[in-house]
Amino acid sequence: MRSRNRYRSISSPYKKPNLNLMRLFLAIFVCITAIILAVYRQDELTEYMRLFLRTSNLKTAARSLHQNITANRTLSTMSPHSTFVGLPVIPPEDPSLNAVSPKPRGIQQVFLAREQGEGAGATVRRSIGTPKLKNFTPFLMLDHFSVAPGAGFPDHPHRGQETITYLLEGAVDHEDFAGNKGTINSGDLQFMTAGRGIVHAEMPHDDGMGSTNIGMQLWVDLPKDLKSCEPRYRDLRSEEIPVATADDGKVTIKVISGRSYGVDSVQELAYTPVWLLDVTVKQGGKFVQNLPAGWNSFAYILEGTVTWDTGATSQEVHQYHNTVFEQKGDQVIASVPGDAKEGTRFILVAGVPLTQPIVQYGPFVLTDPSQVRQAMMDYSSFTNGFERAENWRSEIGKVMMG
Repeated sequence: MRSRNRYRSISSPYKKPNLNLMRLFLAIFVCITAIILAVYRQDELTEYMRLFLRTSNLKTAARSLHQNITANRTLSTMSPHSTFVGLPVIPPEDPSLNAVSPKPRGIQQVFLAREQGEGAGATVRRSIGTPKLKNFTPFLMLDHFSVAPGAGFPDHPHRGQETITYLLEGAVDHEDFAGNKGTINSGDLQFMTAGRGIVHAEMPHDDGMGSTNIGMQLWVDLPKDLKSCEPRYRDLRSEEIPVATADDGKVTIKVISGRSYGVDSVQELAYTPVWLLDVTVKQGGKFVQNLPAGWNSFAYILEGTVTWDTGATSQEVHQYHNTVFEQKGDQVIASVPGDAKEGTRFILVAGVPLTQPIVQYGPFVLTDPSQVRQAMMDYSSFTNGFERAENWRSEIGKVMMG
């Protein structure tokens, strides 16, 4: 206080009233702007403050605020006015993606995904979320499911994770407690962020012919700072998925999420960065794919047999087996011999590891046991994100729930 008084006692040749008037007008302008933002742009202001608190770079925060206000919004049937708060799916300046002399990744383990019952009458081959491979961050579960009419996954909750459903054959209906409903068909995907809580049902679409519906469902952990975000959906139709080709047409890649052979996927699908490629290799074909440095990765074989080249060795892997790659290395290399009886098809997946605990109880995935207990209490008492679950029953699940 004393130094401040000394400063004020120094005489100045400038006219202070004009300077004070300018400051007054500036303060009024800032206040009016803040009020407008608080009333009409609450979500952008919140995101700005979150970024401001995380970084000392004021310019970065200001630039982010401007971009959030002016950029196009991500479509979401759950929260249409929310901005995308996830991380970029293609990390900039990644050393493995830009490696001049990339090295193949080694193989950590290979194992068969065995059939088991799940839901109400459904059958799954689960390869992540079993004693063989549990909590392979950020991946929590991978199911290769088969659901006939009369079976399915009636009303059930989620909190703290994302699910990616990829339909290979047939069609699946979905419905949630917010009134959202729809159908994904063969080749379509649904990205769902459960966030703070959602209750929904997933049931086979009856085509009148009794056809079985087959697909993949991957559970992905959410960063702990996003586990309380609002739930959202993002349906990705088959015609929206970019396709890359290589090796004179012997290799075809559906670039669902990520990048392959210079082709980028649709952006802002999931909050946790995940690469998902549907790869088909014909006889005599070779597939080479760089992956982001340090990301966990695996490949699940849908059809045929693939040969992995690790640089020092090669290994054949058969249908319904999961290949888990080592983190070290820049790329994976797959091929099919020219004299093979058939080609191969597999799903190649990679995701950024999350350095956080995983505490899971069924569909609730948090970072602390107390949070899981709270989730169970919230669900049973219809509070803290589950308010709309009270007295709600899905139409598509009523057949199985009586």
